[in-house]
Parts: sequence; structure tokens; C-alpha cells
Amino acid sequence: MDANRRIETALDAAVAHLEAPGAPPRLAESIRYAVFPGGHRIRPRLCLSVARACGDDDPAASDAAAAAIELLHCASLVHDDLPCFDDAPLRRGQPSVHAAFGEPLAVLTGDALIVSAFETLARGAARNPKRLAALVGLVARAAGSPSGIAAGQAWESEPTVALTEYQQAKTGALFAAATVTGAAAAGAPSLPWRLLGECLGEAYQVADDLRDVACRQEEVGKPVGRDSTLGRPNAAALLGMGGALTHLKRLVREAVEVIPDCPGAETLRAEIEAQTRLFLPASLARELA
Repeated sequence: MDANRRIETALDAAVAHLEAPGAPPRLAESIRYAVFPGGHRIRPRLCLSVARACGDDDPAASDAAAAAIELLHCASLVHDDLPCFDDAPLRRGQPSVHAAFGEPLAVLTGDALIVSAFETLARGAARNPKRLAALVGLVARAAGSPSGIAAGQAWESEPTVALTEYQQAKTGALFAAATVTGAAAAGAPSLPWRLLGECLGEAYQVADDLRDVACRQEEVGKPVGRDSTLGRPNAAALLGMGGALTHLKRLVREAVEVIPDCPGAETLRAEIEAQTRLFLPASLARELA
């Protein structure tokens, strides 16, 4: 089964558990709406790529890790779009969850998806308690504080924040989680894989900053110009378009260079180079060449 199919199958199984008899119908509908249809699924694809490079000897565990990362990502988008944060009416080209279902259900949808991430890990990696314990710790680090996505969101409420510190928590946390959990799910040491995820996370955030400055809403499926409107750090605004593109290229090169020794290193390099082309829409992607 290819990576996309593995990811969608694992996500569908996770959401189905949240739709079991007895669930509030509108909450169940809102949860599915938040997860499907997805974007490029970059983070879970990265998780599975690393797991395969390390041998992928327990596909159920790596599928669970990939799904858990994406569930956290979907939860972060639901919460990020809320009126108390970005107040974004669109996500992935359709009304955001709070616009479609109301703010109370949007809050609860994000909460349910976070819990589901850990439940999905528990079901998928239960046969190997040692790996499960490692995976839970790695995912929890990515979700909370001091350096997870909750902290990344919280930095927006501080009077000042450094660009790197903000981006490492807001975006880098889940990319780092994708690489370390992919390795851990396959029984490999996780620590050597963190730098790869951090490089890719920073690269993705720079690309997102470029999209926010240089693209149209129709291209990216969400409002643009929000960083300027909300007074948030933006690499393209700080470095200029040319400087941000140069920084992005350097980060992608560094990511490929820091891949640890593993059986599938060459294949992984090719996969990462292909996946980073998805960071930008076609109008900007050619600048990465």
C-alpha cells in the first residue's frame, strides 16, 4: 500500500472511532470536516518516509504515528482559525470549522482531535509497549509546552517574540515530531532524526511566509496578508522575497545533508526533495530549482 493510502486509511479509522454510536452528531460531522479532505499531508508522509528508511518493521505503529501527527496538525488548524486567534473564514479552500459549525464546536473539535492523536497511538503501537512509551513522549512534546504547538500559539499573545523561537514551536514542532516518531516507530534511535525535522519545519514556515506575502487567496486556499495584519513575524517581510527564497533553498539543502545513516537514506533524500516542492504553489515553486 502506498504512503497516501496508508495515511488516509489510518486517519479514516481514527475518525471513525470518534463517530461511534452515542457521539453528538454535529461534533462527529465537524471532526470529519476538519480532517477530510486534507492538504498535501506533508507531515505524515515525512513520518512514513523516515519509518521506511529505517526498515518499517511495524507498519501498524508507523501508520499510527503518521496519523497522530496529522490529527494534531488538523487540530492546530481548527484552533488557529478561531476568532480569538487568526479569525480566518477559510481553510483549504472551504469555510473554516468555526465558520461552518460555530465557535463552540470548533473548540471541541480541536480538543477531540488532540485526544484522538494519543488514542490512535495507543491502538496502533500497543503490541510493543517500549515503542509506544517513546512515541507518546515524542508526540506530547510536540503538542504542548514549552516547545510544542500550544507554545507556538501562545507566543502570539506575548508582546515580543524572536522569529526563530516562534517558528520552531509554531511549525517546527510537528515536523520534528514527524521525523523522530517515524524513526521510533521503526525501532531506530529517534534523537538523530530531530535535526532533519527542524530544518524541514523551518523551511516550511519560510515557505508559508512567502505564500502569505506573495500569493493570492485562491492559490493557497486561505486568507493571505495575515501576518502583516496581525503584526506577526514573517521571514519574507524581514528578509525580502529574494532573501527568504535563498534562506528556504539553504534549509532544504541542509535537510538533505543531515539525514542520518540508515538503510534507505538515498531513497529518503529523493523523497524529501520531492516533498519540499509541495511547500510552495506553482507560481513560486520554480524559484526553488
